[in-house]
Amino acid sequence: MEIIKSETRINFVGMMKPAVILSIAVIIIGIASLIWHGGPNYGIDFAGGTLIQIKFQKETPTDKIRTAFRAIGFEGSIIQDFGPKEVIVRTAESGADPKGLTSRVDDALLAAFGKGAYEVRRVEVVGPKVGRDLTRKALLAIIFSWLGILIYVGVRFEFRYALGGIVALIHDILITITFLSLFDKEFDLNIVAAMLTIIGFSINDTIVVFDRIRENSRKNIKMPLMDIINTSVNQTLSRTILTSLMVLIVLLVLFFLGGAVIHDFTFTLLVGTIAGVYSTVFIASPIVLLFERIKPTGLKRKR
Repeated sequence: MEIIKSETRINFVGMMKPAVILSIAVIIIGIASLIWHGGPNYGIDFAGGTLIQIKFQKETPTDKIRTAFRAIGFEGSIIQDFGPKEVIVRTAESGADPKGLTSRVDDALLAAFGKGAYEVRRVEVVGPKVGRDLTRKALLAIIFSWLGILIYVGVRFEFRYALGGIVALIHDILITITFLSLFDKEFDLNIVAAMLTIIGFSINDTIVVFDRIRENSRKNIKMPLMDIINTSVNQTLSRTILTSLMVLIVLLVLFFLGGAVIHDFTFTLLVGTIAGVYSTVFIASPIVLLFERIKPTGLKRKR
């Protein structure tokens, strides 16, 4: 199925500068948002503390819930709606005895709301040391994925292609973090998993374009590299749109119908998928051209 003819001649390379300016502007907004929010909104996985999920039989005022938790020393608890008559309570407090903590929470809720008025669905406790360790490992996972892809693309193609692919992946992650910060989404292990998924999806799309560029370069050695890149991106544009569109349809269904549990995870994938398609077309391939102009490969080709 081909929704866009391979003979299409859109000058994607000519749009490189506006695209780069747009990306830089979005990333700067993201940095400003992070500064404004005092850094990422770390979830319990990274920040440590206690998370309690409670479902009530009827709508319950937030102030009453907060008062109940204040009675057991959970000062400054953050209470968020998690669904119909369901809330998440977060606190920086953490204890070494999760079972004892569960008992304290149950006693406080029983005294405030009575038996049968609520159900404690989960209690998660993460100590500060564990949170720091998870943060370090999450960061290493992303960095090692970049390094692995850099080596793979460098071996399969050339260093300039590897550089273009990595710049595009870093771009995708930064854009995703920007939107997570702007919408004050919680940054936890689910988000890290989503980011690693984005990296895999984006580099797969980029390699398809790179493969076509290499193929066309061998067929048309005298053609200017800019024209080869434009031709290659246009030839793979139909495949890129169809693949991404199918992924986006699934993600939209999950976003609207999947429930609160995977809402932030799906949001991250949505942003990252769109950023990945954008970077494949407007960032990765033009980087190859830019590197060729700085350090030519030695081929007798017009720039």
